[in-house]
Amino acid sequence: MKTTIAVFFGCRSVEHEVSIISAVQAMNSINREKYDVVPVYVSKDGIMFTGEKLLSIENFKNLPELFKDCDEVTFVKNSNGVCMHYLKSGVFSKKKDVSVDIAFPIVHGTNCEDGTMAGYFEFLGLPYISCDIISAAVGMDKSIFKDVLLSAGLPTLPCYTFRSRNYRLNKETVLNEIKEKIGFPLIIKPVNLGSSIGISKVKSESELADAVELASSFADKILAERAITAIREINCSVIGDADECEASVCEEPFMNDEILSYKDKYLGGSKNEGASKGMASLGRKLPADISKEKSDEIRDISCKIFKALGASGVVRIDFILDTDDNCRIYANEINTIPGSLAFYLWDATGLKYTNMIDKLVEIAFKRQRNRDNLTFTIDTNILSGVSFGTKGSKGSKI
Repeated sequence: MKTTIAVFFGCRSVEHEVSIISAVQAMNSINREKYDVVPVYVSKDGIMFTGEKLLSIENFKNLPELFKDCDEVTFVKNSNGVCMHYLKSGVFSKKKDVSVDIAFPIVHGTNCEDGTMAGYFEFLGLPYISCDIISAAVGMDKSIFKDVLLSAGLPTLPCYTFRSRNYRLNKETVLNEIKEKIGFPLIIKPVNLGSSIGISKVKSESELADAVELASSFADKILAERAITAIREINCSVIGDADECEASVCEEPFMNDEILSYKDKYLGGSKNEGASKGMASLGRKLPADISKEKSDEIRDISCKIFKALGASGVVRIDFILDTDDNCRIYANEINTIPGSLAFYLWDATGLKYTNMIDKLVEIAFKRQRNRDNLTFTIDTNILSGVSFGTKGSKGSKI
């Protein structure tokens, strides 16, 4: 009997389109002899759709036409598990609910990757492939993520974090704090976005206010950190759970500027070459041109970060190497659901995409089995001693 996987993608996020690319890649790589795939596209206004046409990237070029060929759905828990329920079936053409065994969220950014979707699946009691609520939320918040690494003794650059509201009320004070605590050059980032959106490198005071304004347009919480001037970016993926994990080979992405941009990652150059391939189309050196010792160090740190976060599934961790300081390593950020699921890193490591998905399914079911053995309720008779008078809470006795 096949396992039914509901693949969730899209959502209300600035990385909506990137999610579509990653999900379509994955859905077309899942072994159909082992799994039935149910695509679940979440529109930017939060409506869930399903339909076979969601399996082709070409159909997303005309969303109004695509929606005409899809059905609105929701998910319902019943005594038999969780099923996908069609919302607008006609009286004479009612579609039967589809039983779902596991959810596969392939989503990026706020309102989804940040633990929101994990919470939805937890509420339903549906096994899911990805980090849990806490690790997803911590991984999305770059400031809290850094705090976790620093407390675990893992290498990351210190930062100064502030809220955009405080900046607007006290601009001069906040700008002075940034200058005094970080200094130039520095990087300004929204704390909870990925895909390099809203990030600026600031070389002088004259550029600082504009960079903060840009970041503030995407997020309420902003981060400033020291910029490494002689930089190499090295990425590494990790797959597993808190009990056991392994790291992939390392890659070095090619940058057209001093920061790896959204355009570098997803548009494949100025003419959009390879745009439909997502992170897989990014120019890179794979494996990275670094020594075995440095590669082993990065892979070891990657697994330690993964476990410190309590992560699960597949992630990608982005590192900075300071070539002016003997290639000193700093963990930059973690992508708890990486673009293209970092399949290209695992393919280079020797784990094929279809086998990687098999492994992710096993990890998710293992977590669910472990949670099924936990106690979430206790038997008490507390309600037997509770009574309310006719005047409401004034007559209650506990």
